[in-house]
Amino acid sequence: MSTTTTNADTVASTPDAESSSSLKVLIADKFEKSGMTGLEALGCQIQSLPDLNADNLPDAMKEHDPDVLIVRSTKVPEPVFEAADALSLVIRAGAGYDNINIEAASSRGIFVANCPGKNAIAVAELAWGLILGCDRRIPDATHDLRQGIWNKKGYAKDAKGLYGRTLGVIGLGRIGLEIAKRGKAFGMRVVAWSRSLNEERADDLGLGYCSSIINLVKMCDVISVNVAATPDTKHLINEQVCNSIKEGAYLINTSRGSVVDQDALAKAIQERNLRVGLDVYANQPTPSDQAFKDSIINEANVIGTHHNGASTEQAQNAIAAETVRIIEEYTSSGHVPNCVNRAASTPATSLLTVRHLNQPGVLAHVFYTLGQAGINVEEMENVIYDGAKAACARIQLDDVPADEILNTINTNDHVLSVTLANMPAH
Repeated sequence: MSTTTTNADTVASTPDAESSSSLKVLIADKFEKSGMTGLEALGCQIQSLPDLNADNLPDAMKEHDPDVLIVRSTKVPEPVFEAADALSLVIRAGAGYDNINIEAASSRGIFVANCPGKNAIAVAELAWGLILGCDRRIPDATHDLRQGIWNKKGYAKDAKGLYGRTLGVIGLGRIGLEIAKRGKAFGMRVVAWSRSLNEERADDLGLGYCSSIINLVKMCDVISVNVAATPDTKHLINEQVCNSIKEGAYLINTSRGSVVDQDALAKAIQERNLRVGLDVYANQPTPSDQAFKDSIINEANVIGTHHNGASTEQAQNAIAAETVRIIEEYTSSGHVPNCVNRAASTPATSLLTVRHLNQPGVLAHVFYTLGQAGINVEEMENVIYDGAKAACARIQLDDVPADEILNTINTNDHVLSVTLANMPAH
């Protein structure tokens, strides 16, 4: 098993050449043909079952026993992981991964990876379609025309125009950046709020900086919400935010329905004359259900699409290519690009550094000695020096080994030196 880890990627045990060429992949969703071709080129055994759902996916896992599971919108609850024996990697063919039970995957040592940024332009394009639709009331105008109604004066009166107005971007990831870029092209003043944003970076990006969401919504004519769905972002757009939105402003949500308190939004639509464009909703149908029952779409001044912001041919091909890249790197080196469930920190309190000759049994001796003392290895890397004659193992421990433990480690003839240092507090 490879023991080297990096901040960018996560490393798993590397399959040997024979197992790499027969990696079993279950695709539990629709997947681009270009991606299927790429997986076939890697020698993967592919089982494509796009009609699977959360209820029957566990049975499919038992039947096919895949090494890798690929999903888009299909939910992956805990029973899926309970049914999986060989599964070691789940790939979300997209950016958001709230449809996957991360805790269940992590507790079983299963990596979860996503494909961030590959759909950013597609989502930004749809967001701007919704912005323009709100401003010019394009869906309502089309409906009237189909009903034989000509209302040129009415629609002309309702169009405010975007040039010179203020666009507020909540969440400045790759999608938010693409939306902001297009806002500038429309001649808008663009301001932003994001947890990772500060004044210096905002200046570098040519954006106005807002220290809070409340400040942003009070000053903006158009507000675009672009944050990931996490426990921290549930109802990020809450009643207080909704009540602070500028009268007559436009709110666009292409992130996740859980980010917005829809009851508060519905009230604000009525009381503050907001126009709202939504691609996501609090109550969305499952992939196998076609019935849409979210009442927010019945509010006046709300237009919507079918959570298809990322669903362009360009975006899906890019996501498919990234999915293939993840599997290729995983099978060839054990690295898992874009891993989302590697711990940000560990309970490690001390760092043991062992310089040693690159010989069999050295690390086994170190681990056995630590295990006998009841000390757990939280994380480690073993760096091989040029020429492969010597190496340096940096081992993070959950306790401080006593001097006799260090002395025992040092008794191995292939150990060159042993040092101990305190880990910085997390």
